[in-house]
Amino acid sequence: MEVDVADGRIYVPKELREKFGDRFELVDRGDRLVLIPIADDPLAALREEFAEVDASVDELRDRARESALDGAGS
Repeated sequence: MEVDVADGRIYVPKELREKFGDRFELVDRGDRLVLIPIADDPLAALREEFAEVDASVDELRDRARESALDGAGS
């Protein structure tokens, strides 16, 4: 689906606004721009997203660090 741009504004079709809301983050991916919906209550969205996570913050940080080092070839 296409969006319109006029006068430096992005116009998102009504059906997409109804599905995803009216707030988006615009991300530059080099060869394209990506619109990422922003929740009305970002903290509530995070709580809901991670409700089933049993690991502590420290455990999650350690896993992320290990994964980054593995990906970097260290």
